[in-house]
Amino acid sequence: MVSLLTPTGGGLIVIVHSGPRLKERLSRLIEYATQGEQVALSRHPGWLDVLAEAFGHTPYALEAVERGRTVGYLPLTFVHSFLFGKFLVSLPYLNSNGVLAENGRAAQALIDRAVVLADELKVRHLELRHEGPVEHPALNGAMREKVHMRLALPDFPGPLWESIGSKVRNQIRKAEKGGLTASWGGVELLPEFYDIFSKNMRDLGTPVYGQRLFRAILTAYPGDAELCVVRMGTLPVAGGLLLHGKGVTEVPSASSLREYNPACANMLLYWNLLERAVERGQKVFDFGRSTVDGSTYRFKKQWGALPEPATWQYYLRNGLADELRPDNPKYQRLVRIWQKLPVRLTRWIGPRIVRGIP
Repeated sequence: MVSLLTPTGGGLIVIVHSGPRLKERLSRLIEYATQGEQVALSRHPGWLDVLAEAFGHTPYALEAVERGRTVGYLPLTFVHSFLFGKFLVSLPYLNSNGVLAENGRAAQALIDRAVVLADELKVRHLELRHEGPVEHPALNGAMREKVHMRLALPDFPGPLWESIGSKVRNQIRKAEKGGLTASWGGVELLPEFYDIFSKNMRDLGTPVYGQRLFRAILTAYPGDAELCVVRMGTLPVAGGLLLHGKGVTEVPSASSLREYNPACANMLLYWNLLERAVERGQKVFDFGRSTVDGSTYRFKKQWGALPEPATWQYYLRNGLADELRPDNPKYQRLVRIWQKLPVRLTRWIGPRIVRGIP
């Protein structure tokens, strides 16, 4: 697709980058999007390539330009599948994205063009994974039920250890005394991590992402994306993916085998994740999104994490915003069926299903 320039008045234009043009412009977009002292790796425009490789969807980058200078950016992925239809999302898999702009005028212009693109592609909806809401007349839906759970990090592990409280410290010690150990690495740990992750997703009744996604992430961000695997002897029992941005560490995917929860494998995993972030000099640890007062919310809260807003906004063309969310009551029967399937089967079917879910 060739670049499309949309004049908005006052010298501000929005350029739609896709295909070869996007690759040519990517370095400039990276420079713009990663400015600042604290920038999560999930805001890096390279995710457009990662998600295209992992899912086969079409990436778009909307760039607001004024007098030759970039003043705004909006990454989008065109999600399309036979089962669920078509969507335009910023961005799949990641908890936070959407409009990045220097001023309200640029933000409005980016959303204007995204709405036009959504109409052109005939999607069911446009989804912008914002934190704070962006006012725009076309955004006629929102989901605010979840919050980001984030923890401010100290300069070294000692104060963190003291801050987590005696109950959490005792659980970590229990795991260590029980012989559990943690290892760090990249692609070489992927098979062990994925064995844990795919089994846990089956137990939750959720279609699992394919190994291809995690391989693409680790390959795209060597050193900034890494895996932690907790073992009991030689058996992998817990694992997590860490993303290190500028001052911010995120954990978009983590799992533990339920039968090893009494051994506190998940507690040792998260202590190692947090300690790693502190050792790298990070200022914020992002545990990901949770429903307020839900089980994962309470788990993250015990580490000292505090809730911050998460406002996913929508331009709805057909249907409702939460139709395909796994916590939708109409899917509970399917969840129960999925939980009974062999893990090997879910690893084959799951990636084919989940690639079409925004």
